[in-house]
Amino acid sequence: MQTFVLLALVAACSAAVIQVPTHKTESLRAKLIKEGKYTAFLASQHAARAQQLNTGFQPFVDYFDDFYLGNITLGTPPQPATVVLDTGSSNLWVPGPSCDGSCKGKREYQSTKSSTFKANGKPWQIQYGSGNAKGYLGEDTVAFGAVTEKQLPVPSTTFGIATHISSDFKNDAAGGILGLAFTSLAVDHVVPPLINAINQGLLDQPLFTVWLEHKGSANDVGGGVFTYGAVDTTNCGPVIAYQPLSSATYYQFVADSFKRGSYSYSKKYQVISDTGTSFLGGPKAVVAGLASALGATYHSNDDSYYVPCATNIGTLDITIGGKVYSINPVNYIVDVGMGDTCVFAAFAFNNFGFGPAWILGDPFIRQFCNIYDIGGQRMGFANSLQAN
Repeated sequence: MQTFVLLALVAACSAAVIQVPTHKTESLRAKLIKEGKYTAFLASQHAARAQQLNTGFQPFVDYFDDFYLGNITLGTPPQPATVVLDTGSSNLWVPGPSCDGSCKGKREYQSTKSSTFKANGKPWQIQYGSGNAKGYLGEDTVAFGAVTEKQLPVPSTTFGIATHISSDFKNDAAGGILGLAFTSLAVDHVVPPLINAINQGLLDQPLFTVWLEHKGSANDVGGGVFTYGAVDTTNCGPVIAYQPLSSATYYQFVADSFKRGSYSYSKKYQVISDTGTSFLGGPKAVVAGLASALGATYHSNDDSYYVPCATNIGTLDITIGGKVYSINPVNYIVDVGMGDTCVFAAFAFNNFGFGPAWILGDPFIRQFCNIYDIGGQRMGFANSLQAN
């Protein structure tokens, strides 16, 4: 009993709050629209997805979005990696030394150079719409933050060491993905690094806050801050409200209605908060209604809604738990570099009756800090303290 109390006191004394700055990369969707290549790209993606459905795999839908990258280290001594910070998945993986040509140019984790590495060897694979990432599992210390920053080391963390990555990741700036959702969503039910940190009592509070900067079409710039272990009171105002999670897999909860101008649609929808999606995604009819009220024109070739950049428009309103959250145009109208023409940051997707019906991506998270309260299994929302 005395040993247990001592361990508990040690964990409490060593608990921490860590802030990790993020770096925003270019949206592939915006880049291809600007270059006039998005139509051909979509056709290839639809063909790949149709082939995948015939194999019986559960499709992973790629929306070709901005990435918010953060720094981590792995092993002892620490080896740096730059990874996508993704609240819409749960696995951590990085390229390994035995990766084939698909990892060329990527920084590789060298397990033989780490004194704390433990072999696992179990095969690991995640299937994507146009390919996959696969390899084997290993265990080592994973630290949130760069070597030059205050870090949160998490010992005995299991993660994927990739021997192959799909074309989705081959040419982007990411050196892996750090999934921040729940263990129940993880492939092979591997305990995610953040959940592992909470289980070991390494954080002051079992939650994290995401604050994303309003950067418009700017890329390769600072993207915001992820605060692990506390509500961010520097970049975020007081918490407006908390909403209980309806499913602790994704960060999934219920929204009551969606409104833009003269159009409103009231129905309780299952939604998720996802840093890995740069647009808002929802049912086709509702997205079309919001776009129509905005005066946007649908272009089937690139599956996008166009609107004049100079349009004098109001807010897009989402009601959650009876409270209205209004998104300003700076966050839901995207300049993709086509002169006076901008894009409405929303897309239609079909969940085929399974899982969430809406994805509240970066337009929502840039307007409102999202507090992912893992211990309380709830989402909190606070005004983002930055100019609109």
